Parts: sequence; structure tokens; C-alpha cells
Amino acid sequence: MILRKYMSMLGIGSAKIDLQLPKLQYTPGENVSGIFLIEGGTIEQQIKRIECDLVMTSPEDEKEEVIGTATILSTKVIESEETNKMDFNFQLPEDIPCSAPDRIFQFKTRLIFNEGVKSADLDKITIIR
Repeated sequence: MILRKYMSMLGIGSAKIDLQLPKLQYTPGENVSGIFLIEGGTIEQQIKRIECDLVMTSPEDEKEEVIGTATILSTKVIESEETNKMDFNFQLPEDIPCSAPDRIFQFKTRLIFNEGVKSADLDKITIIR
């Protein structure tokens, strides 16, 4: 049991998060809604918070700009092998530019625990008019 605890603190067998969206194309000002799917690892872990940033990246110069952030504070304990769902909502700005070859939008999601390393997920979306 102690070995599993230390392994999860290193990220081996720790809980995982996955942002699930019903579609991948959105328009400026639209509400993006979906769910966070959290799957327990080999031991129970206490969630501290979920952070989800909408990031605009430019592959050419590798610049990143955070458009907005959604944070959920939590004291929930994820049991070993348990699956949980949490609602996700994010309002896109009205003035957000459209996607282009030099402009990529991604939701970067992080599951932060009281102990151990964080779990991360990356979801690309397209902004259209």
C-alpha cells in the first residue's frame, strides 16, 4: 500500500482527467459546455482543484496567450478505480479571433491533488464565424 502511494505521488497510477466536449467547432461568444471525466488511480487521492485554461498558440513562434481560465476548487476524494463526472462551462469572448493556420486554440486542463503530481489533458477546438 505504501509503495502504491509513493508511486501515485510520482504520477504512476494516479487519477486522470479528460475534458469531454460534444463538438470541436464554436463561434465567438458561444458557451462551451462539456464534462470533466475523472478516473481514479491505484489509490484514493484528494483533489485540490481543477484548472482549465483556453490558450491561443502560434506554432510559428511558439507563443502562448491565455484567453481565459476556469477553476473549480474541491475537497473531493477520488477513490481507487472510481469514475466521476463534473460539469464544465466556459463562455467564449465575443471578440475572440477565428482559428487559422497560425492561430490554434486549446483547452489545457490540469487536475491538482493535495499530494502527488498533477494530471493534464489537452483538447483542441476550432473557432469559426
